[in-house]
Amino acid sequence: PTAGATLGKSKCTIVTILNDDDYQTLITRVANLTSVNLDKLVIGKESWKQQFTEALSVNGGNVDDAEAIDFVLHFLTFGWKVLFACVPPAHIAGGWLCFCVSLGVIAMVTAIIGDMASILGMLLGIKDSVTAITLVALGTSLPDTFASKVAAINEDTADAAIGNITGSNSVNVFLGLGIPWIIATVYKALTYAEGDQRSKFVVTDKSLPFTIALYSIAAIATLLLLTWRRYSTAAGKAELGGNVKIKKISGVICVCLWLFYVICASLYAYKIIQF
Repeated sequence: PTAGATLGKSKCTIVTILNDDDYQTLITRVANLTSVNLDKLVIGKESWKQQFTEALSVNGGNVDDAEAIDFVLHFLTFGWKVLFACVPPAHIAGGWLCFCVSLGVIAMVTAIIGDMASILGMLLGIKDSVTAITLVALGTSLPDTFASKVAAINEDTADAAIGNITGSNSVNVFLGLGIPWIIATVYKALTYAEGDQRSKFVVTDKSLPFTIALYSIAAIATLLLLTWRRYSTAAGKAELGGNVKIKKISGVICVCLWLFYVICASLYAYKIIQF
């Protein structure tokens, strides 16, 4: 030591070795990406195999804990379980393959349910308009109902559940009606002469305006109920959940609105009530 510097009683040296942070970060990212890609590949294969294993087995393969009702439900739903097991897992192709195949399966199932409901209505002698708002509507709306239920349970907010219902109704109105009507009008216009009555695609059901008015009333009442729940302290200032008593009352009100719509529209279709 020079310039008057001296060593103290504690003679030790601390050496700190530092890596290149940028290089270390790059290596870590590459390792993580490689690990994630491999994990996704393995999980995807095992998930698809597991889907078929659970679909073909009673109670998901846990036969020892299965009850009699599990065997009955497995027998009744075996075909549907195998069909849905064909949907690829969400890990493959970034989830897009699962999304596209799921849309196709849902469309197929909805078409089957709608045709079965229409046939049942014909066998029971129910008018087409009544069959449409009861059997067909229930059959085609059940997937949306279950999807909203799952979204309400799994999500922290009600955005997904409410958005699914409104989005589904928008698709039904704008695409479910618009595309078939466009196809029908174009087909009739090209097939029949201009003066032929068959060249026009006309809705002959006179109860349609009344049912639309009923639906509008029920929809406005539901929106008012949701708005009140949003700003009401008693309801927890939330569209879903909150106070148990108010939650059940809200559910009962929505069911009553649906019953009001179905009963009034059916009575009008059979000319029991007229306006």
